[in-house]
Amino acid sequence: MELNEKLSSIQRDKQLGAGRFGFQAWPGHELFTKYSADHPYSYPLSSHFMATANWPIVARAMLSGKPYPVKAAVAQATNPLLWISNSRLVYTALKSLDLFVVMDLFMTPTAMLADYVLPATDWLERPVLQADGFLNTIHGGIRAVKPEAERRDDYQLWQGLGVRLGQDDSWWDTIEEAYGYRVKPAGFSSYDAFVEDKRCIVNTRHYNKYAKHPFATPSGKVELVSSVARQLGYNPLPEYEEPPESPVSTPEIAGEYPYILLTGCKVRTYYHSEFRQIQSARKKHPEPLVHIHPDTAKGLGIQDADWVTIETPLGTVQQKAVLDSGLNPRVIDAEHGWWFPEDPAPEPSLYGVWKSNINAILDDDPDKCDITCGSWPYKALLCKIYKSQPLDSGVE
Repeated sequence: MELNEKLSSIQRDKQLGAGRFGFQAWPGHELFTKYSADHPYSYPLSSHFMATANWPIVARAMLSGKPYPVKAAVAQATNPLLWISNSRLVYTALKSLDLFVVMDLFMTPTAMLADYVLPATDWLERPVLQADGFLNTIHGGIRAVKPEAERRDDYQLWQGLGVRLGQDDSWWDTIEEAYGYRVKPAGFSSYDAFVEDKRCIVNTRHYNKYAKHPFATPSGKVELVSSVARQLGYNPLPEYEEPPESPVSTPEIAGEYPYILLTGCKVRTYYHSEFRQIQSARKKHPEPLVHIHPDTAKGLGIQDADWVTIETPLGTVQQKAVLDSGLNPRVIDAEHGWWFPEDPAPEPSLYGVWKSNINAILDDDPDKCDITCGSWPYKALLCKIYKSQPLDSGVE
């Protein structure tokens, strides 16, 4: 339902980063689709995941105007000041835009930068239709309650923009009508009929499908040597490459920043940067934590529950030390996604986004990104760590 056919090849060729990181951009998506689109058992490849512009290059285009100006952006259900590396560059790039729109459930640090903040419906205020190609199921449910105030679902935003841009014939009036189109091949006259009659369909699982249909690859086989990667100009076999920052690849940096920094460890209480403003969740996990081996901590004069400063060549943030004997003594493991909704919202605070946000000190230089997909490094970086004054988190 992405209408990819309406995007001309001329526009696709303008995608930022596609010429450099083609595997997860239009070149890769089109090649994968060539072999999977008509395959009866192939999971659909969404351009939303498989054909994205490369953010580090987009951000630099926002700032430089090269290879062409980027003047507007929409951030929907996303908080890029928290989840993208080099948060200060993200901040500068978003501030350079002529128009920045955010659609979200809550005011976030990113939303504070927006020209317009659109209130989104939550999961109880919108219908759902979820198709799972891996489990071979489809399930749905109606809205539990009507949306409060001016909250709108995601479909209304994009439908409204699409119609205003001349796509009248490509959109249904409501998301329920769009869902009705999706369930019609299963024999239902409408989405309401599907929900009232079935609500969930679990299709028959088929085994040994390869006996009738080849795999959705150029050779029709399981490929240990990827012919798709070869066609895109990449090594078709897996290979090891030293991280862009490491004691081996950058010994001159490791001399000052001797510890290997991991980030993004999962915290069960939260989902990435979400729910810091939910009091019950915050009480369970009130402060940002960084794990450090007891022997390493002892050598640095750090005790359990001390506030520490984590420093990289891009700057510093503060988190609270947790002694963890399960780590390699050379490794530091820092939590991500931290902001403080109790802090002042206006700039420069932005809900305390610069205090403990580990991504504020991680680099996103395109030269350090993965050569195939363009993903920027979150782990295996270099840092130093030392005891500091307590951070006032504002939580009682």
